[in-house]
Amino acid sequence: MSSQRIFTQEELDAMGMRTLDLLQASIDAGDKEKAKQLSQRMYSEFLGMHDLYRDWITHLLTFIGKRYGDEVLYEALEETVGGSTARLGKRYANKSIRQKIAMLVAGLRGHLQPLKIEEDDEKVTISGVPCGSGGRLVLDGAYDPPCNFLKIQKPQPMSFNKPDFPVYCAHCYFQNILPTEPGGEPLFITEPADKLGEEPCHMYFYK
Repeated sequence: MSSQRIFTQEELDAMGMRTLDLLQASIDAGDKEKAKQLSQRMYSEFLGMHDLYRDWITHLLTFIGKRYGDEVLYEALEETVGGSTARLGKRYANKSIRQKIAMLVAGLRGHLQPLKIEEDDEKVTISGVPCGSGGRLVLDGAYDPPCNFLKIQKPQPMSFNKPDFPVYCAHCYFQNILPTEPGGEPLFITEPADKLGEEPCHMYFYK
């Protein structure tokens, strides 16, 4: 084993610091170029972790669907989306419509893609340009070799009655039907694009 150091202690200490702390320090020091570099680094770090977990859950759903079939896949999605929706409901409880929409958009910005947001007399419409999770999976070719993530073959409710429906996107159906609190209503309604990935999906938050 080599006794030669790879990094200085200063480099190790810097690597262990949060990018946010380094970014704020650069801003305080007036180093704009360093701050720009760190902001891009922070984006790349978050996107990498985002996609890791997105791909992991899609691989897990693929395993469930291929091994146990559509019925068990449905049950798994209903159980897990229902649990996360209920926890989300606690955060949104007693908030105004304005606050709920702002919170929802803040969460969607976590997908790190641009959003188009429009309002009319009936609702607020939020569109991913592109969808930062399921849409990007399609664009990245994750349902083709070598990943071969599952597409739900049979048209059914969780595939929005469409054939060859990407398994990750099936969670949107459950968000559409599961209320955020007992006896309540879903927080929003998602309408998937006809050409997933190529066209934006739309989320409707009704007033």
